[in-house]
Amino acid sequence: MKKKIFITLVITFIIESILFAALYYNFDITDLYGYSRAALSYYGSRGQEVRNIQTKLYNWGYYPGPIDGIFGYNTYKAVRLFQQKNGLRVDGVVGPETLAALGLPTGKTTGGGGGGSGTSSNKDLNLLAHLIHGEARGEPYIGKVAVGAVVINRTRDSRFPKTIAGVIYQPGAFDAVKDGQINLQPDESAYKAARDALNGWDPTYGCVYYYNPATATSKWIWSRPIVIKIGKHNFAK
Repeated sequence: MKKKIFITLVITFIIESILFAALYYNFDITDLYGYSRAALSYYGSRGQEVRNIQTKLYNWGYYPGPIDGIFGYNTYKAVRLFQQKNGLRVDGVVGPETLAALGLPTGKTTGGGGGGSGTSSNKDLNLLAHLIHGEARGEPYIGKVAVGAVVINRTRDSRFPKTIAGVIYQPGAFDAVKDGQINLQPDESAYKAARDALNGWDPTYGCVYYYNPATATSKWIWSRPIVIKIGKHNFAK
Protein backbone atom coordinates (compact mmCIF):
# COMPACT_ATOMS: atom_id res chain seq x y z
CA MET A 1 0.00 0.00 0.00
CA LYS A 2 2.79 2.42 0.96
CA LYS A 3 4.64 1.49 -2.20
CA LYS A 4 1.62 2.37 -4.35
CA ILE A 5 1.22 5.71 -2.58
CA PHE A 6 4.91 6.44 -3.08
CA ILE A 7 4.71 5.62 -6.80
CA THR A 8 1.62 7.81 -7.18
CA LEU A 9 3.38 10.72 -5.49
CA VAL A 10 6.44 10.29 -7.69
CA ILE A 11 4.34 10.22 -10.86
CA THR A 12 2.40 13.30 -9.73
CA PHE A 13 5.65 15.11 -8.96
CA ILE A 14 7.06 14.27 -12.40
CA ILE A 15 3.93 15.44 -14.20
CA GLU A 16 3.80 18.72 -12.25
CA SER A 17 7.51 19.27 -12.89
CA ILE A 18 7.00 18.83 -16.64
CA LEU A 19 4.06 21.23 -16.66
CA PHE A 20 5.97 23.80 -14.62
CA ALA A 21 9.00 23.55 -16.88
CA ALA A 22 6.83 23.96 -19.96
CA LEU A 23 5.26 27.09 -18.49
CA TYR A 24 8.56 28.54 -17.28
CA TYR A 25 10.41 28.06 -20.54
CA ASN A 26 7.33 28.68 -22.72
CA PHE A 27 7.69 25.44 -24.66
CA ASP A 28 5.31 25.15 -27.61
CA ILE A 29 4.17 21.64 -26.81
CA THR A 30 0.82 19.97 -26.17
CA ASP A 31 0.28 19.28 -22.49
CA LEU A 32 -1.51 16.43 -20.78
CA TYR A 33 -4.86 18.21 -21.10
CA GLY A 34 -4.56 18.39 -24.89
CA TYR A 35 -3.99 22.15 -25.02
CA SER A 36 -1.16 24.20 -26.49
CA ARG A 37 1.26 25.49 -23.86
CA ALA A 38 1.14 28.86 -25.59
CA ALA A 39 -2.25 29.42 -23.99
CA LEU A 40 -3.08 27.57 -20.81
CA SER A 41 -3.99 28.68 -17.30
CA TYR A 42 -5.12 26.30 -14.60
CA TYR A 43 -5.22 25.86 -10.81
CA GLY A 44 -1.97 27.24 -9.39
CA SER A 45 -1.09 29.42 -12.39
CA ARG A 46 -0.04 33.01 -11.81
CA GLY A 47 0.50 36.04 -13.99
CA GLN A 48 -1.10 38.57 -16.31
CA GLU A 49 -3.18 36.04 -18.22
CA VAL A 50 -4.80 34.94 -14.97
CA ARG A 51 -5.53 38.60 -14.14
CA ASN A 52 -7.15 39.02 -17.55
CA ILE A 53 -9.25 35.91 -16.98
CA GLN A 54 -10.30 37.08 -13.53
CA THR A 55 -11.19 40.54 -14.85
CA LYS A 56 -13.46 39.13 -17.55
CA LEU A 57 -15.14 36.71 -15.15
CA TYR A 58 -15.56 39.46 -12.55
CA ASN A 59 -17.09 41.89 -15.05
CA TRP A 60 -19.53 39.22 -16.24
CA GLY A 61 -20.59 38.18 -12.74
CA TYR A 62 -18.90 34.79 -12.52
CA TYR A 63 -16.02 35.66 -10.18
CA PRO A 64 -16.50 37.55 -6.90
CA GLY A 65 -12.88 37.47 -5.71
CA PRO A 66 -9.88 39.81 -5.99
CA ILE A 67 -8.06 40.42 -9.30
CA ASP A 68 -4.72 39.16 -7.99
CA GLY A 69 -3.38 37.05 -10.85
CA ILE A 70 -3.49 33.87 -8.76
CA PHE A 71 -5.51 30.95 -10.13
CA GLY A 72 -6.96 29.74 -6.84
CA TYR A 73 -10.07 27.82 -5.92
CA ASN A 74 -12.48 30.73 -6.46
CA THR A 75 -11.07 31.34 -9.93
CA TYR A 76 -11.31 27.62 -10.67
CA LYS A 77 -14.99 27.56 -9.64
CA ALA A 78 -15.72 30.66 -11.70
CA VAL A 79 -14.06 29.16 -14.77
CA ARG A 80 -16.07 25.95 -14.44
CA LEU A 81 -19.31 27.92 -14.07
CA PHE A 82 -18.47 30.00 -17.15
CA GLN A 83 -17.68 26.85 -19.13
CA GLN A 84 -20.90 25.19 -18.03
CA LYS A 85 -23.03 28.21 -18.93
CA ASN A 86 -21.42 28.60 -22.35
CA GLY A 87 -21.36 25.04 -23.63
CA LEU A 88 -17.63 24.51 -23.20
CA ARG A 89 -15.78 21.52 -21.77
CA VAL A 90 -16.15 21.87 -18.01
CA ASP A 91 -12.69 21.13 -16.63
CA GLY A 92 -11.64 24.35 -14.88
CA VAL A 93 -8.73 24.69 -17.32
CA VAL A 94 -8.53 27.86 -19.43
CA GLY A 95 -7.30 26.62 -22.80
CA PRO A 96 -7.73 28.21 -26.24
CA GLU A 97 -11.50 27.60 -26.52
CA THR A 98 -12.27 29.07 -23.12
CA LEU A 99 -9.92 31.99 -23.76
CA ALA A 100 -11.68 32.65 -27.06
CA ALA A 101 -15.08 32.56 -25.37
CA LEU A 102 -13.75 35.10 -22.87
CA GLY A 103 -12.54 37.28 -25.73
CA LEU A 104 -8.88 36.89 -24.74
CA PRO A 105 -5.84 36.05 -26.92
CA THR A 106 -5.56 32.31 -27.49
CA GLY A 107 -1.95 32.08 -28.59
CA LYS A 108 -3.10 30.62 -31.91
CA THR A 109 -3.02 32.30 -35.28
CA THR A 110 -6.45 32.90 -36.75
CA GLY A 111 -7.23 33.16 -40.42
CA GLY A 112 -8.05 36.47 -42.05
CA GLY A 113 -11.48 37.68 -43.03
CA GLY A 114 -11.25 35.78 -46.30
CA GLY A 115 -12.57 32.53 -44.84
CA GLY A 116 -9.26 30.66 -44.90
CA SER A 117 -8.96 26.92 -44.54
CA GLY A 118 -7.10 26.89 -41.20
CA THR A 119 -8.50 25.15 -38.13
CA SER A 120 -9.41 28.42 -36.39
CA SER A 121 -11.14 29.74 -39.52
CA ASN A 122 -13.14 26.53 -39.85
CA LYS A 123 -14.22 26.76 -36.21
CA ASP A 124 -15.27 30.39 -36.69
CA LEU A 125 -17.27 29.46 -39.79
CA ASN A 126 -18.98 26.55 -38.06
CA LEU A 127 -19.80 28.52 -34.91
CA LEU A 128 -21.08 31.51 -36.85
CA ALA A 129 -23.26 29.24 -39.00
CA HIS A 130 -24.74 27.69 -35.85
CA LEU A 131 -25.58 31.13 -34.47
CA ILE A 132 -27.09 32.32 -37.75
CA HIS A 133 -29.25 29.20 -37.99
CA GLY A 134 -30.36 29.54 -34.37
CA GLU A 135 -31.10 33.25 -34.61
CA ALA A 136 -32.26 33.81 -38.18
CA ARG A 137 -33.58 30.65 -39.82
CA GLY A 138 -36.76 31.61 -41.64
CA GLU A 139 -35.35 35.07 -42.37
CA PRO A 140 -34.48 36.11 -45.95
CA TYR A 141 -30.95 35.21 -46.98
CA ILE A 142 -29.70 38.78 -46.64
CA GLY A 143 -31.09 38.79 -43.09
CA LYS A 144 -28.97 35.74 -42.24
CA VAL A 145 -25.86 37.45 -43.58
CA ALA A 146 -26.79 40.53 -41.56
CA VAL A 147 -26.87 38.55 -38.31
CA GLY A 148 -23.41 37.19 -39.11
CA ALA A 149 -22.20 40.69 -39.94
CA VAL A 150 -23.32 41.96 -36.53
CA VAL A 151 -21.08 39.35 -34.89
CA ILE A 152 -18.12 40.38 -37.08
CA ASN A 153 -18.76 44.05 -36.36
CA ARG A 154 -18.73 43.38 -32.63
CA THR A 155 -15.26 41.79 -32.83
CA ARG A 156 -14.03 45.13 -34.20
CA ASP A 157 -15.76 47.21 -31.54
CA SER A 158 -13.89 47.88 -28.28
CA ARG A 159 -17.10 47.39 -26.27
CA PHE A 160 -17.20 43.69 -27.17
CA PRO A 161 -14.86 40.69 -27.11
CA LYS A 162 -12.35 40.50 -29.96
CA THR A 163 -13.14 37.00 -31.20
CA ILE A 164 -16.18 35.41 -32.80
CA ALA A 165 -16.47 32.85 -30.01
CA GLY A 166 -16.07 35.59 -27.40
CA VAL A 167 -18.86 37.66 -28.95
CA ILE A 168 -21.23 34.74 -29.38
CA TYR A 169 -20.69 33.33 -25.90
CA GLN A 170 -20.76 36.69 -24.11
CA PRO A 171 -23.40 36.16 -21.40
CA GLY A 172 -26.84 37.33 -22.45
CA ALA A 173 -25.77 38.39 -25.93
CA PHE A 174 -27.86 36.02 -28.05
CA ASP A 175 -31.11 34.18 -27.33
CA ALA A 176 -30.01 31.19 -29.40
CA VAL A 177 -27.16 30.55 -26.96
CA LYS A 178 -29.42 30.97 -23.95
CA ASP A 179 -32.17 28.65 -25.15
CA GLY A 180 -29.88 26.10 -26.83
CA GLN A 181 -30.94 26.67 -30.43
CA ILE A 182 -27.30 27.32 -31.28
CA ASN A 183 -26.85 23.54 -31.01
CA LEU A 184 -29.20 22.86 -33.95
CA GLN A 185 -27.51 21.63 -37.12
CA PRO A 186 -27.14 24.55 -39.57
CA ASP A 187 -28.39 24.19 -43.13
CA GLU A 188 -26.34 25.08 -46.19
CA SER A 189 -27.91 28.55 -46.31
CA ALA A 190 -26.55 29.31 -42.82
CA TYR A 191 -23.06 28.19 -43.81
CA LYS A 192 -23.19 30.25 -47.00
CA ALA A 193 -24.35 33.30 -45.04
CA ALA A 194 -21.55 32.79 -42.52
CA ARG A 195 -19.00 32.65 -45.35
CA ASP A 196 -20.37 35.83 -46.89
CA ALA A 197 -20.23 37.65 -43.55
CA LEU A 198 -16.68 36.45 -42.91
CA ASN A 199 -15.72 37.58 -46.41
CA GLY A 200 -16.86 41.11 -45.64
CA TRP A 201 -20.47 41.46 -46.80
CA ASP A 202 -22.23 43.72 -44.31
CA PRO A 203 -25.86 44.51 -45.20
CA THR A 204 -26.19 46.34 -41.85
CA TYR A 205 -23.66 49.08 -42.60
CA GLY A 206 -21.72 48.55 -39.39
CA CYS A 207 -24.50 47.70 -36.94
CA VAL A 208 -23.69 45.92 -33.67
CA TYR A 209 -27.25 45.26 -32.49
CA TYR A 210 -30.39 43.71 -33.92
CA TYR A 211 -33.77 42.78 -32.49
CA ASN A 212 -37.23 41.67 -33.46
CA PRO A 213 -39.59 44.56 -32.56
CA ALA A 214 -42.48 42.12 -32.20
CA THR A 215 -40.78 40.21 -29.39
CA ALA A 216 -38.15 42.55 -27.89
CA THR A 217 -38.74 43.32 -24.21
CA SER A 218 -35.68 45.45 -23.45
CA LYS A 219 -36.50 49.16 -23.29
CA TRP A 220 -32.82 49.96 -23.80
CA ILE A 221 -32.61 48.28 -27.21
CA TRP A 222 -35.41 50.51 -28.48
CA SER A 223 -33.20 53.52 -27.74
CA ARG A 224 -30.58 52.47 -30.29
CA PRO A 225 -30.74 54.29 -33.64
CA ILE A 226 -32.11 51.98 -36.33
CA VAL A 227 -30.03 51.85 -39.50
CA ILE A 228 -31.95 49.31 -41.55
CA LYS A 229 -34.79 46.81 -41.32
CA ILE A 230 -34.27 43.38 -42.86
CA GLY A 231 -36.98 40.76 -42.59
CA LYS A 232 -38.31 40.76 -39.02
CA HIS A 233 -35.20 42.36 -37.52
CA ASN A 234 -34.23 45.96 -36.86
CA PHE A 235 -30.47 46.54 -37.08
CA ALA A 236 -29.07 49.32 -34.95
CA LYS A 237 -25.84 50.96 -33.77
